[in-house]
Amino acid sequence: MNIDIRGHIINNFKEDDVNVLMEAIEESIKEKDEITLPGMGVFFEIIWHDADDKLKSKMLDIIKKRLEKEK
Repeated sequence: MNIDIRGHIINNFKEDDVNVLMEAIEESIKEKDEITLPGMGVFFEIIWHDADDKLKSKMLDIIKKRLEKEK
């Protein structure tokens, strides 16, 4: 069985405005819903592909600092 998660997530949200995107992200984080993690990964992948080196470095710094807090 071949599931195109990326395609599904993109098609599901591509017509939505930024408010809907923000709500989906915030709700996913708030609920700590494991099912939404693949969608969050697709969102991150989209950001990563369009980010310049400065933004990528900033995201990596944020991730690293947050991971260190979780210890």
